Amino acid sequence: MRSIASRMSVMSGEGALSVFARAKELESQGRSIIHLELGEPDFHPGPSVIESAAKALADGKDRYCPVAGLPALREEVAVYLQRTRKISVSGANIVIAPGCKAALFFAMMALLEPGDEVLYPDPGFPGYPSITLGLGAVPVPFELASRNHFQPDLSEIADKITRRTRILITNSPGNPTGTVYTDAVQRGLAELAVKHDLWVLSDEIYARIIYDGEYLSMLRYPRMPERTLIIDGFSKSFAMTGWRLGYTVAPPEVAAALSMMAINSYTCVAEFTQYAAIDALRDREGNTPRMVAEFARRREQFVHDLNKVPGFRCEPPEGAFYAWVDIRGTGGSAEEVCRILLEEAGVAAIPGAAFGPSGKDFVRFSFASSVANLKEAAARIMKVSAAWQGTLVGR
Repeated sequence: MRSIASRMSVMSGEGALSVFARAKELESQGRSIIHLELGEPDFHPGPSVIESAAKALADGKDRYCPVAGLPALREEVAVYLQRTRKISVSGANIVIAPGCKAALFFAMMALLEPGDEVLYPDPGFPGYPSITLGLGAVPVPFELASRNHFQPDLSEIADKITRRTRILITNSPGNPTGTVYTDAVQRGLAELAVKHDLWVLSDEIYARIIYDGEYLSMLRYPRMPERTLIIDGFSKSFAMTGWRLGYTVAPPEVAAALSMMAINSYTCVAEFTQYAAIDALRDREGNTPRMVAEFARRREQFVHDLNKVPGFRCEPPEGAFYAWVDIRGTGGSAEEVCRILLEEAGVAAIPGAAFGPSGKDFVRFSFASSVANLKEAAARIMKVSAAWQGTLVGR
């Protein structure tokens, strides 16, 4: 009997996409739905980025191109990282990928053997444990707890490191909590990685979307360049979600392995999009700072409104564009709260358990939506919240 490979049975999907599917179904029935479930900026790339893509196409830039990415783009990424994160990397150590998920998947494939252990944040991006399991490795979560302001607990991580631990995944600013790891925490993580000779996957996709202070990349700490891979891309900071452009910054031996994987899979990233990406990185129009300023305005308003809702408690996120709401005060589960929000209020949000067991008492809202939508969403949530204490407890 023919069968699907066993690895597929241990991999999982994303809660955001299942909520989105139900929300679209309700919309098809004529319901008004405010979409706060997807992590997608409601902006578009600046005009010069679009023009660069169009010009590249007009100039015939639609051919096969270097497997690791256009040399000009790889060098521009290196310049960009020096300018925005104060880290020095070589364009030769950068590999362009068709999106950050692909970059993450291939990085983990290059580093993991079956049975290896991967430390990852919980709650966190669902792909971390899913990819780990799909590669025959063992995901080991470390908790991001509200009592610790969602910062990693260095003692817990140290206690979970074994002789089989191979990779430590960090994500700052984090999805779904919006936490920006402190310098002390990141320095401690770096010291653990050096002490136990671990690879570090630093997921920095939200690095440009922070609201206070300077961003600190894991690559800035002593002895980290030789063991750190940065995963980043264009979806969040440049509002280029559908362009599917990501990249990995890796030590030379890993970059070579990633190029070999590209040869055996996607061959290369679309040439004309890479020319547009060069323009996006230069950002002569100031699109990214303008977008982040607008997210900051929405954060202030939306978190304030959510904290007025009976049973809700939300700390302002330090980065990214998610409100991570503790709903224990409602008397119900996050799943039931989200069901009521979607079915009765027409507001799509995600139960926190979709990001790991530690998120079971939380709901994630994306505030990558207009001010008007966020105000309307808050009003709808407030309206249905009146019945929560009595209704939810009895269900």
